[in-house]
Amino acid sequence: MAARTIGIGKQDFEAVITSNIFYVDKTHFIKEWWGNEDDVTLIIRPRRFGKTLTMSMVEKFFSVEYAGRKDLFQGLAIWQEKFSAGENPLGEDYKYRQLQGTYPVISLTFANVKEVDYRHAREKICQLIASEYARHAFLLEGDYLTEQEKDTFRRKSIDMGDVDATLAINQLSEYLSRYYDKRVIILLDEYDTPLQEAYVHGYWRELVDFTRSLFNATFKTNPYLARAIMTGITRVSKESIFSDLNNLEVVTTTSDKYMDSFGFTEEEVFSALEEYGLGENKADVKKWYDGFTFGNRRDIYNPWSILNYLDKGKVGTYWANTSANSLVGKLIREGSPDVKMTMEDLLQDKTYETEIDEQIVFNQLDYKQNAVWSLLLASGYLKVESYEIDPAGGREKYGLKLTNMEVRLMFERMIEGWFREYTPHYNTFIKALMLGDIDAMNTYMNRVAFATFSYFDTGTHPSEEADPERFYHGFVLGLTVDLADSYIITSNRESGFGRYDILMEPKLSGTGGKGKGCPGEALANNGGRNGRGDAIIIEFKVNNPKREKNLEDTVASALGQIERMQYEAALIQRGIPRECIRKYGFAFRGKEVLIG
Repeated sequence: MAARTIGIGKQDFEAVITSNIFYVDKTHFIKEWWGNEDDVTLIIRPRRFGKTLTMSMVEKFFSVEYAGRKDLFQGLAIWQEKFSAGENPLGEDYKYRQLQGTYPVISLTFANVKEVDYRHAREKICQLIASEYARHAFLLEGDYLTEQEKDTFRRKSIDMGDVDATLAINQLSEYLSRYYDKRVIILLDEYDTPLQEAYVHGYWRELVDFTRSLFNATFKTNPYLARAIMTGITRVSKESIFSDLNNLEVVTTTSDKYMDSFGFTEEEVFSALEEYGLGENKADVKKWYDGFTFGNRRDIYNPWSILNYLDKGKVGTYWANTSANSLVGKLIREGSPDVKMTMEDLLQDKTYETEIDEQIVFNQLDYKQNAVWSLLLASGYLKVESYEIDPAGGREKYGLKLTNMEVRLMFERMIEGWFREYTPHYNTFIKALMLGDIDAMNTYMNRVAFATFSYFDTGTHPSEEADPERFYHGFVLGLTVDLADSYIITSNRESGFGRYDILMEPKLSGTGGKGKGCPGEALANNGGRNGRGDAIIIEFKVNNPKREKNLEDTVASALGQIERMQYEAALIQRGIPRECIRKYGFAFRGKEVLIG
């Protein structure tokens, strides 16, 4: 039997089923969701995890517009679901077939509301609502609506006022409920896309006020609502937009509900690999695309990468490259030194332990560090490796790691781009550092710093006098990525009597000991980038005009600190001779740098 056609980007359930496109049966979600009887369900999953296809499936199953389209579900799990013995008084065998095509459904998606200012974002939302009204224009016929209601109906347009806009879905629910004599199901896909864009582009507060009013009228004070589903990537805090929704059931990535309804399980992936003759590649596929955990279910794979792999037959960064990742880049690039140091560890496959607050408060992301990791977890870039409750304080601790190889490569390329996008001198500086050419280091480091200093500032109030820690820890991340094959690079760790800024230890060890060559010499002799095979210690100092006349004094202070605090101790303990350790002081005054 021939393998089914791979349809990349297909999100319409009807098109998938009727075209014999590869599809993993997720209709059991309908049974689980309907059986839970929650009024409003908010489901949080990473992007490209089948949320839109699932919403399309739910619409086609319940909508009166698809009454009689039983062919879409025949042979799928939901169609075979039977009543338990004695459960159905009418004597029917199949429990959910009688529900198909029996509800009016309002379906919206905010996936494309990615505007750079509030006015255009609001207009886009109003246009989507107006289009849903146009789709139900038949309500204007006959006497189902009063003349006043018809006037209200006709006012729904791209330039409608706030009152008309925020009440629109509530009013359309009433009209449809009256027409069909049945309450409505409301589906809102990617509810948080405009909110993320609002945070990135600086109009968060305006959009929150508008969205809160819209959601309150749609999901809370709506007597014509039967049930609703919202999907998104993040759980925006209740205080922001859900303050009035006490009927909201929130399903996050750590919840047990719908654990295997989004994404592919390992069994589903391995079965697909066999169908396409790729069964021998299971280990590679697992390394690249496994790692997602929902609730207690581990070994979840992202569908986008799996579909692309089945289509192309080779591994690649498919999921990680499907968006600009602007929010993720902003959080790490502009984050505190602690954020950057944690990313250093994560890139070295270490685990980071932290508390998680699954209610994302976007306006806290600039200063609340665990909110950053909470967002990265919800977005799929991190996975839960371990979980424990502190017996003393009852606090929950999560051990987080980068999700898989694909995510790791995405971050590495993002960090590389931070420097190479802004200056062509970064690579030249790295080469000079490896060769110990201090004159070239000074020339090119000044050009790098001048081009990128403000880029690593908070982004809110960049200035010439910005704290250089954001810059140099971003710089360290660049070193971590660029020299990861040759060096173990750490920053702000304890050694001797203090905490050094940067320590670079060659990965390949030589014979060790005086006169027997430096630990990195084997690397140098085999074409490595460090022609001298040395370990390197770097200390950063900001010029203090009260104590230091010039940058030369600041360099001397930095080098003195390296010696005084014995930062080389960690390297010496690992068998690296003193003569194989180079030490540099980087002195900052604004964007001016002097290296000695």
